[in-house]
Amino acid sequence: MEKGFIKEVIIQPSDFDQMGHVNNVVYLQWVQDVAEAHWKSISDEDLLKEFVWVALRHEIDYLKEIKPGETIIAETFVKSMEGVKSERHTVISSADSGQVKSKAITFWCLLDAKSKRPKRIPQDLKDLFIAL
Repeated sequence: MEKGFIKEVIIQPSDFDQMGHVNNVVYLQWVQDVAEAHWKSISDEDLLKEFVWVALRHEIDYLKEIKPGETIIAETFVKSMEGVKSERHTVISSADSGQVKSKAITFWCLLDAKSKRPKRIPQDLKDLFIAL
């Protein structure tokens, strides 16, 4: 995987469903959380006021079960940015064993924060993600 932004995931007892598995919705929340943390880590106050991202589509592959007590990390990177859209990849894995638990691809759209209308991704914003 390309080098990306890494965030530790804190697993809560409520993340497990009645079958003892991490609920699918929880994985999606982790994908959202690491994307947001990445965006905030490379943005300044002005960028955060000027732009917002909205998800257009998520694809998640569930590969291995997460067990209670495991330390989990989410790693994300932006693969491409064209027009108003961005393709972001996220891998959720065990920090203990390195075993990949799930992979996700999310397509995002950049919006002008005030008008909430799609906005072409400016080159200086693309450069922030490329510089990592």
